[in-house]
Amino acid sequence: MKNKFLFLPFFLMCFAVNTFAQEEIAIQDKYTAHNKGKFFVSWGGNRDSYSKSDVTFRGKDYNFTVDNMKAHDKPKGWHVDYINPARMTIPQTNLKFGYFINDHYSVAIGVDHMKYVMTQNQIANVTGTINLPEDQPGSIYNGDYNNTPVDMSQGGAEEGGNNGNGTAFLMYEHTDGLNYINTEVSRHDDVSKWFGLPNIDKVQINLTEGLGGGILYPKTNTTLLGKERHDDFHVSGYGVSAKAGINFTFFKHFYLQGELKGGYINMQDIRTTQSSDDSASQDFFFFQRIIAVGGIFRI
Repeated sequence: MKNKFLFLPFFLMCFAVNTFAQEEIAIQDKYTAHNKGKFFVSWGGNRDSYSKSDVTFRGKDYNFTVDNMKAHDKPKGWHVDYINPARMTIPQTNLKFGYFINDHYSVAIGVDHMKYVMTQNQIANVTGTINLPEDQPGSIYNGDYNNTPVDMSQGGAEEGGNNGNGTAFLMYEHTDGLNYINTEVSRHDDVSKWFGLPNIDKVQINLTEGLGGGILYPKTNTTLLGKERHDDFHVSGYGVSAKAGINFTFFKHFYLQGELKGGYINMQDIRTTQSSDDSASQDFFFFQRIIAVGGIFRI
């Protein structure tokens, strides 16, 4: 009888180990337990904030800087254009394709389609010179500027603008858009257990953080001193960024993700007018709030 009681703890220990092992095998069999080899794609929208920026405009007959330019984004709001293939580039959007190189790390390429609009209702200080030919409408602004306040309001006198001939000093925006084409390396961690959820295929919660970099490929809409604007996409500079987000994956293959993403943009070759002699340069910080939907799968 005494020997039987000696075997009882051993039996219970073996039973516990076997049960734990079975649970581990069950978890390992779940689709969401491993990410290595999976592809993912996401589509979403963003809201953006920008730091003030010194913007320098150079041309054959002018060279001046607008100090501390204020700018804002151009939100579309909740709109069918986000899913209308013919109008998807009108809202501020985010497109991303990625691949998991192991269970925790992914590499992705994407396009952050932001919109950058100079705030027209502002008075900014201008430093530099303007010496346009007298037959050009913008020649009314000829002169030397030394931290001189200039009204940036759009329109002529009939619209409360800054002069009487309908020629505004400057209208400046990257609205088609401020396209940040970037590559990201991100880490992903399943934190479902923090919320009392087992590692199951129905619902999974992940935290993600990443670093990225890429080029800026904007289509800049600029009306500068009455000149005809340039209206083509152009590689204008580079950007770097960092992000953090939370991901909710449902039924193994579908997810909703929210991200906060910030970074630095430097554009030293911005096309402004039809003349190749004319260009602009600026650098600034940005901050995005992103909501995206996506799918994750193995091929």
